[in-house]
Amino acid sequence: MFLYAFLLLCLFKAKGEKAKCQMIGSPEDPVLSKDGDVIIGGAFSIHSNITLETMLFTEKPQGLTCTSFDFREFRFVQTMIFGIEEINNSSLLPNISIGYKIFDSCSSTLASMRSVMALINGQELTAQETCSGHSAVQAIIGESESSSTIVMLRATGPFRIPVISHFATCACLSNRKEYPSFFRTIPSDYFQSRALAQLVKYFGWTWVGAVRSDNDYGNNGMATFMEEARKEGVCVEYSEAILRTNSKESIAKVVEVIRQGTAKVLVAFLALSEMDVLLEEALAQNMTGLQWIGSESWITARYLATEKTSKVISGAIGFTINKSKIPGLKDFLVKVHPSQSPSSALLREFWETTFGCQFTPKDANEKLCTGFENLKEINNTFTDVSELRISNNVYKAVYAIAHALQNTLACTADENITCTKKDALLSSQSVNFTMPTGESVYFDSNGDPTARYELVNWQKNPAGDIVFITVGHYDASLPSDEQFVMKPVSIVWAGNSDMVGRPRSVCSESCQPGFRQAQIKGRPPCCFACVQCPVGEITNETGNAYSVECIRCPLEYWSNDNHSLCVPKKVEFLSFDENMGILLTVFALTGVSFTVAVGLVFFYFIDTPLVKASNTELSFLLLFSLTLCFLCSLTFIGQPSKWSCMLRHTAFGIIFALCMSCVLARTIAVVMAFRATVPGNSLPQCSMSVQRMSVFCCTLFQVIICTLWLALAPPVPQKNMAHYTDKVILECDLGSVVGFWAVLGYVGLLAALCFVLAFLARKLPDNFNEAKFITFSMLIFCAVWITFIPAYVSSPGKFTVAVEIFAILASSFSLLLCIFIPKCYIIMLKPEQNTRKKLMGKTHAKSQ
Repeated sequence: MFLYAFLLLCLFKAKGEKAKCQMIGSPEDPVLSKDGDVIIGGAFSIHSNITLETMLFTEKPQGLTCTSFDFREFRFVQTMIFGIEEINNSSLLPNISIGYKIFDSCSSTLASMRSVMALINGQELTAQETCSGHSAVQAIIGESESSSTIVMLRATGPFRIPVISHFATCACLSNRKEYPSFFRTIPSDYFQSRALAQLVKYFGWTWVGAVRSDNDYGNNGMATFMEEARKEGVCVEYSEAILRTNSKESIAKVVEVIRQGTAKVLVAFLALSEMDVLLEEALAQNMTGLQWIGSESWITARYLATEKTSKVISGAIGFTINKSKIPGLKDFLVKVHPSQSPSSALLREFWETTFGCQFTPKDANEKLCTGFENLKEINNTFTDVSELRISNNVYKAVYAIAHALQNTLACTADENITCTKKDALLSSQSVNFTMPTGESVYFDSNGDPTARYELVNWQKNPAGDIVFITVGHYDASLPSDEQFVMKPVSIVWAGNSDMVGRPRSVCSESCQPGFRQAQIKGRPPCCFACVQCPVGEITNETGNAYSVECIRCPLEYWSNDNHSLCVPKKVEFLSFDENMGILLTVFALTGVSFTVAVGLVFFYFIDTPLVKASNTELSFLLLFSLTLCFLCSLTFIGQPSKWSCMLRHTAFGIIFALCMSCVLARTIAVVMAFRATVPGNSLPQCSMSVQRMSVFCCTLFQVIICTLWLALAPPVPQKNMAHYTDKVILECDLGSVVGFWAVLGYVGLLAALCFVLAFLARKLPDNFNEAKFITFSMLIFCAVWITFIPAYVSSPGKFTVAVEIFAILASSFSLLLCIFIPKCYIIMLKPEQNTRKKLMGKTHAKSQ
């Protein structure tokens, strides 16, 4: 931090004057450079490790020692040079030559700081050197890591030096307030993290482990992934962080956590250097059986795909940027030779590392480099151009700078705009051009390109080599439901070279239909118990959102026995097919039969004194009304309809009013007959007319009530779903409760009058006093209907109808049996009593 602050202070002072810059440690010269009208800086991790000596503060610190030559990064360097040479040889920037200064950041933020200071200052940095007031480069390409890029941007930001990265993917770099002059040709990790979450969800992996680089790249990328995974219903069992500089013990602990985890899928959001150390320890501990999901930084790293590493990461799958071809690059790469820059230690090191020789052997056992070795015979990461992905990003970055320079040079004096070389990329957000390869390049408002990825899978070809097969695509520019698309190709899974099937990775197995997920306290949402749904609710699909909560069936449906399907509720009504309906029908028809039989008996013996004394006309009218009463009960059986609902209640009311009117007329006739002063006298001449008129008027009043009921609020069929939860009761809604009780009350009023009159005439003299039987029948009638009211109100479903039918039949049978059966008994079995003398005997005796 002291070095960083000191250098920044020096740079600020240098804006108007020269300042002394005391550097700690010796700086590094550019590893490769070339003069030009415009200089482009480059910072690449050509070496993957550094050795930093401990400072004793008693002597001048030694310089940084970089080790572990990285052929992939060196290919990036040569791709940058190739692009610059191609532009210089084209007409894109006529009369303008582009030069370069390339530094090795050695995969270290400290080395990155030294490199950017050298690029900004533009001079050879020594302990006594001064800092100039302007930058020696107009733009910088780099870094290969997000953390190193952030360090670089902190230094270049105040001077508005454009930086274009080919490999820094941290989403944090899209913040234009903090990094206003940053651009990149690789998509932000925000999109990759979302794509990885969709990938995990697509394959049904709801329980995954995660490991990340403990830097800006890994921490930001994993944070976005976990947030998106949570939205997709995916749980992360563990999330471990590592750095390549961690001790072997700490790396071993991370691998042990992964091994002990129950998740079968591991999301590895790692930079390539962290992947190296993790893979080394995983091999040492023989960590197998995991399905690896990789980030773009390592998923297509060719040197990782070996027979040895395939034991651990076979069948790996992950997103990477689209590959491309760069015409002429292969020929350019194989022509790289130390003789191109004899003073370059980097080229000599590259040559010696590639061919395993030394230009100045230290002993006789070392192989001597002759310089005649041929790169065309070498097949390594440097010469492999079969899958140019990141190299193509470097290539695009060079052309982006060139097109920005072209736009700047195209400014005219008429617009009063002063365009300088330093301002080359300040307007590069509007840069939109087509590469020589045909690819379109442009930046959005955050300096990012459109996020497009290929989904690649590690598979073995017939020769036994591991190749990267494209099995899907992701395009963030498309609608959300079209962004992720799988190709119709086979995928090789971890430890599954025969392509049998993908692994399962869940904390809890999906609940079966009829069960819901119940969260287990203290566990992630993906860990749950399965609890059966309550009655009336279902889950009908396994392993989808429906299994999280039970769904209540629609109002007219109910759950089946295993709660997996909503089935129509059982429809309940009193039908002719069930036992109760059959029994009531039999009773009704029996009543009809008895009534008809009584009518036939009366008709056959119509001339006998007993029939004549019973008021023949009213007797037959009463028998007719009783027949209708029995038949009326049948309208209450069967599925309710509009007409049956109106008929059953109104017909019942009118028929019973007619029946009660007949009984009332008979009761009045009995009273009048036995109150006559002369025994044996017939009824007055007007009595029959009075009886007819009374029957008509009493019935007409009920007809008027029923007509008003039907006109204002008629009964209608309805589905009662409130009484039972699992049944639908088909019943008749009364429409108007007042109308129903008015009809029933009027019948009760007539019955009460009959009962009172018959009760008063019960002791009238006669061998056969009909008033006694009417009294008894009315007593039964009133008792039935009085008990009907509470039974009707409290009976559920079809039993309500059954209670009403029972009341009709019971009251009808009471009238039939009490009024007519005693007479039939005398007519059929006691004919000697069916005489005028016998009927009038007691009256005569009392008169005498």
